[in-house]
Amino acid sequence: MKRHPPFEPPEYIDWQPDDELLREYRATLDRDPQRAAVIRRLSPTQLLDLYSGLVRNRLADIALKRMVRQGVISKAWLGTGEEASTIGPVHALRRPKVTPAAEHARCDIAAPMIRNAGACHEMGMPVAETLRAYMGTADGPTRGRDGHYGDLANGVLAPISHVGDMVPVVTGIAMTFKLRATDRVAMTWIGDGSTKTGAAHEGLNLAAVQKVPAVFIIQNNQVALGTRLDQHHHASAGEKFAQWPKAYGMWGGVFDGNNVLDAYALTALAVERCRRGEGPALLVAETFRMGGHATHDEAEARRTFDASLFAHWGKRDPIGMFEEHLVRTGISRERLAQAEAAVEAEVDAAETEAMKSKAEHVPEGQSAMGGVYASGGDR
Repeated sequence: MKRHPPFEPPEYIDWQPDDELLREYRATLDRDPQRAAVIRRLSPTQLLDLYSGLVRNRLADIALKRMVRQGVISKAWLGTGEEASTIGPVHALRRPKVTPAAEHARCDIAAPMIRNAGACHEMGMPVAETLRAYMGTADGPTRGRDGHYGDLANGVLAPISHVGDMVPVVTGIAMTFKLRATDRVAMTWIGDGSTKTGAAHEGLNLAAVQKVPAVFIIQNNQVALGTRLDQHHHASAGEKFAQWPKAYGMWGGVFDGNNVLDAYALTALAVERCRRGEGPALLVAETFRMGGHATHDEAEARRTFDASLFAHWGKRDPIGMFEEHLVRTGISRERLAQAEAAVEAEVDAAETEAMKSKAEHVPEGQSAMGGVYASGGDR
C-alpha cells in the first residue's frame, strides 16, 4: 500500500515487512484447526475483498484527517491501526453489499462504535455518506443532525454516543431475530473502557440468559479515551478479557486484532453458531490505537504510552502485514496494486462528492424541528 506521510502514524511511513513477525502471523492462522479450515475456504476474490476493505478503511480515515487539517471539519474519530478488528468480523456477516437485493431482509445487522466506521462502507453505505455525516449536510445520513450515523437499509445501526449502551440494544435486536425464528445475526463492538459500564454488563448477561444470536467483540486497544488499560482493568490471571466469555456463560475466544484473517475466521465460527441457535458469542480483539481518542489529542496519546509501544504495534500494521502475507501465498503485487487503485479512486470520488454536498446542501434552520417527537410546548 502507498504511504501517506502527512496523515499516517510515523511508524507506518517507512514500514518494511519483518520476517519473524510474518512467521508469527502465519502461525496464528494455523494454530486453531477450525479457524484454519475457515481461512482455507476463502477464495482469491474474497481475500482481495478483505484487502480492499482494509485499504478503504484507511483511506476514508485519511480523507477525514485531511478535512480536519484543511479546517473543513473540527475533528474526527479514526480507526487507524485497528482496521482488521473491524473489517475481518464484518466480512463474516451476511452483508447487503454482497447479497442480492431480494435477499436483503435476511441480512445481518452491524452496530459499529464510532471507531468501527469501516463496518459502514463494508456493509454497503457509500463512503461519501460517512464523509457527509461528519460535515452535517442536509443530504447526509443524519440530515445534518448527528455525527453518529448508520443506515438500516444497509444493515448498519447507528451508534449511541454513550459507550456500552449498544450492547443491550443489540441484545434486543438479536432477541427479535430469535423470536421470529430467522437465522439473522446482530454484531457490535465494545471498547475495553466501555466494558466497565453497567449497560454493557446487563446486556451481556441478558444475551447469555436468552441465548440470542449476537456476536459481541471486546476491542481491546489498550486505552479508554486517555486512560490506559492498566489504570482501569485488573489484568491478573483470572481477570484477563480472555476469561470473560466463560464468566458470562458464552462461547468465545481471542483473536489477533491486527490480523484480518484471524479476525474473520473466529467471527465466522461465532456467526455460524448463532445461526444454528447455539447462543451468543463474546470475542476479544487484541489491538492498539495508533492515534489519539480523536484527531485533536494525538500528542496527548503519544505522551500516554511509551514510544516503544507505538514501535511494537507499528511493525504490525494490519494492512502491511496482510499485504505481505498475500504476496507470499500467491497473490501478485500487481493485483493488490489494482485493488488499491480502485479503492483510491472510489474514496477520492467520495471526498469530491461530499465537498460538493457541503457547498450545496447546508441544512435549513427550520429543518431542526422536523422529526422531533417531543418539545417544550408553545412558549
